[in-house]
Amino acid sequence: MSSSSLSTAQVILTVSQYYTICISFIILFSGIFGHMTIIFVLTHLKIFRNNPSAFYLIAESVVDLLQIIIILTSRIAMNGFANDLTQASSLWCELRALFVQSLTLISLNIVCFAAIDQYLSTSYYPFLRQKSTIKLAKILTIIAIIIWILHGTPVFFFFKIQSTYGCYVYNLNFLNYVTYFYYLILTGILPIIISTFFSVLAYQNVRRIVRRHMPIRRRKLDQQLTAMILVRIVFFVVMILPYILQRIFTLGIFIKNDNVIYQAIIQLIGAIIISFFHLNYTVC
Repeated sequence: MSSSSLSTAQVILTVSQYYTICISFIILFSGIFGHMTIIFVLTHLKIFRNNPSAFYLIAESVVDLLQIIIILTSRIAMNGFANDLTQASSLWCELRALFVQSLTLISLNIVCFAAIDQYLSTSYYPFLRQKSTIKLAKILTIIAIIIWILHGTPVFFFFKIQSTYGCYVYNLNFLNYVTYFYYLILTGILPIIISTFFSVLAYQNVRRIVRRHMPIRRRKLDQQLTAMILVRIVFFVVMILPYILQRIFTLGIFIKNDNVIYQAIIQLIGAIIISFFHLNYTVC
């Protein structure tokens, strides 16, 4: 390997590192401000009280707030200050993996719940509208929290600090599960299909709302909440899709190429795409 190739690769890796530091700070502070604002507005305006869709938006903001604080502070410490606690503490290695997996799936679940609820609340059929209740929203959110925390507990058995890879999965079967099912299905394909499908149905319902006899205030509220949910879903899909493609590309091609410049470029592209993925959790 020539020295020029190594120096070029090092420059690319340095750019990737500085990009990660800068974008992490931007996403962290904008996310904290945005989610705190959403929580304040939706909890203080009477029109949104006891509204299931508003509850889902609040719940998602709380989960995403925890998500970006845990993920981005550790990324800033690792890339900016060379202080990676996951390499020094086996407990934090396992806890961080648990938090990241659980909070990610809880957040995505809530996005799907919000889309489904908006479809139900705007439905033409009364028996479907009756399914949209604040009680059901709270129950589903609690169930999702319990299920995904339990789902994440295996990391205590399969995540360890290794000399070569650091905090990483050492069990091949669990690695395959995380790679091909957790990343591609649970955090990508499944929530995209569910949220997109029900948000489109909700949009169609809202277009027919004007034909129904209902109070103007309720009609406008449904339209506003549906617009908020639709914008959230569109942003979610746009931010998640590149991440899924990047995971497929990395798994299928990257591991077969040993060129250092190629690997450095892929790492830079991966850093950009992962930042988009994290940006998804700053919007609610």
